[in-house]
Amino acid sequence: MAEFVGRFEHSLDAKGRVILPAKFRPQFEGGGYLSENREGCLALWTPDEFKQQMRAMQDRAAGGSRQERNRARVWAANSSEIEVDRQGRMAIPGHLRAFASLEGEVLVHGAIDRVELWNPATWQERVSPTESWFLDDEEE
Repeated sequence: MAEFVGRFEHSLDAKGRVILPAKFRPQFEGGGYLSENREGCLALWTPDEFKQQMRAMQDRAAGGSRQERNRARVWAANSSEIEVDRQGRMAIPGHLRAFASLEGEVLVHGAIDRVELWNPATWQERVSPTESWFLDDEEE
């Protein structure tokens, strides 16, 4: 299993590319897969992790409802194979940039089994409030 941790702030260039942090690049030397993810971010998967996600999606769709089948269709249709160039840049297809509202600044962070790409404002709204949990001194 891939293990990704850390938080980095980068910007999209004029061609819709973002720099992948150097510590993540070795996992993507052979390419990777970019897909829509929950909460409005993008997930960057290693080829092996992407295959696991595809199998899980396929299993849910095969025994599931029309909604599960449609989720699998949308996820597969909107996923894209990517390459990282020699400078560590990867192009983000326009439809994925639009999904995640990526325009200027991009928050790139490790999410254990994947790398996530966020619009910083969306991160601030949807994820940052959870950080207060680490400041709470009461046990749950």
